[in-house]
Amino acid sequence: MQIDNTVLAKLEKLSHLKIDDSKKEEVIEQLSGILNYVDNLNELDTDTLDPSFSTLDGGTPLREDKPREANNIAKDILSHAPQSKDDFFIVPAIIE
Repeated sequence: MQIDNTVLAKLEKLSHLKIDDSKKEEVIEQLSGILNYVDNLNELDTDTLDPSFSTLDGGTPLREDKPREANNIAKDILSHAPQSKDDFFIVPAIIE
């Protein structure tokens, strides 16, 4: 797929983003580079690979499932909030 101004305009509309006219050529080049990379990946022959293929012998190592000690991470985070109550952030209403 080739990225041009028409496709970029469609992407802008779908993403609700406005790309400055001075940046459009740069964005087109970047998106084209990404698509070229994906096309390179499509050239790889993966038909002979097992879907559960892993480079680790014996599969993914598992960690011991043990409970963690109680911590105060939530309280530390909420201490930086302008307003909080009952372990929740208080924010201005956006829906009337």
